[in-house]
Amino acid sequence: MSEETAKIPKPKMRGLLQAQIKRNLILTGISCTIAGLYMKFIFGNGRKKAYADFYKNYDINKEFHRIRRKGLFDSCDPYDEADDEDDNNN
Repeated sequence: MSEETAKIPKPKMRGLLQAQIKRNLILTGISCTIAGLYMKFIFGNGRKKAYADFYKNYDINKEFHRIRRKGLFDSCDPYDEADDEDDNNN
């Protein structure tokens, strides 16, 4: 019986916490890097492309006059004679 108990290895207790912390830091670094790359390439580049497509055909003057006619601006009148001149020139 004494031979059977001698074959069981003793658990490694010295330096166990440092080993676990080191392993957890490495895994955390790898997972953060993967998440960052995912956000950049999958999410970020898709959003940049969507913004580029939107602003390709966006006319800020037309949008300004549309919002102005609705009366949403406090700094200028909703309708002005200058609008007719601007619309005729464009």
